[in-house]
Amino acid sequence: MHAFLPAEGCDVFLVDELKQAGVEAWSSEQQPFVLAETLPDPPLLAFARQTLPNARELSQVSINGWADQLIEVMLATLPDDQPWHLHLWPAYGEGKAGQHRCALIHAALGERLKKRRRSLWRSWQKADAEILPGEHALVQAVLTAPDAGIISAAPAPLLQDLRAIFSPHIAGDIPHAEDKAAPSRAFAKVIEAELRLDQRIERGQTCVDLGASPGSWSYVAIQRGAHVIAIDRSPLRDDLMRSPRLQFIQADAFKYKPEKPVDWLICDIIAAPQRSMDLLLEWLREKQMNRFIVTIKFKGSDEYHLLSQLKNEARAFCTDFRLTRLCANKNEVTAFGCVS
Repeated sequence: MHAFLPAEGCDVFLVDELKQAGVEAWSSEQQPFVLAETLPDPPLLAFARQTLPNARELSQVSINGWADQLIEVMLATLPDDQPWHLHLWPAYGEGKAGQHRCALIHAALGERLKKRRRSLWRSWQKADAEILPGEHALVQAVLTAPDAGIISAAPAPLLQDLRAIFSPHIAGDIPHAEDKAAPSRAFAKVIEAELRLDQRIERGQTCVDLGASPGSWSYVAIQRGAHVIAIDRSPLRDDLMRSPRLQFIQADAFKYKPEKPVDWLICDIIAAPQRSMDLLLEWLREKQMNRFIVTIKFKGSDEYHLLSQLKNEARAFCTDFRLTRLCANKNEVTAFGCVS
């Protein structure tokens, strides 16, 4: 069994998305997960915040019992001496009781490993990691009640295969970036997509920002020292327009083409979802960029099914393709990745 943590309010849409991919899936009022017997192929899920592959539902009353169950799952799943990380969190209640119980389980696990399973103790990577190295494994344990939960242990090769639907952040959650100097909060979408992709706009790179006004995405690139070609019918904020790193072109964002391929295509334009997807696919076919972050915006949920086209066609042009409702998204899905 595999468990998927849906983006907030998206459990119904995630079930539909899995069924559209040929995977029988179901949700339960007793827990926050969508469950399925198989993984989607290709592994792309716009409405999943986190994936727990090969998950096991468990019931355990005592703290030490939970620690013993974790050790049992790890011994049965993880290769010897493979570095591993632990994500342990509560998914019940609103107070601190669940967090306190997880902390007790975490401590009990450490004590048991030090006494009984020294090799597992030595290979445990205890520092938080925004990106898991390709050779590392991940153990996830989620308490859905004080005496019930789900445990998943995924060795390194599986995590790499599932990187488009897996997050190295606990519960797939990335807090919104804060910067009061940005033109709007939309800049947080760029920051989050970079973190999930493990790629960052850097000094000296060239970015095309389609539909750039008022300039939040251009703002991020300019702050990093990148050169930005901003395309819009309306100008950006005054201070951005004065930046020597900004080239503003007053034009239709859907008709612009760069003279040569650029490092980044970034686009948060307000448009019908099909039009935004067609724009991205056209740039991909023509290999006009090396990396991209593009928002697909929706009105309601009637057009979510259109995302299947992007899943089917975009991967052929990418070494890494992601399609995710970011924590910073509203009724949107963000496509981001690296071009072949």
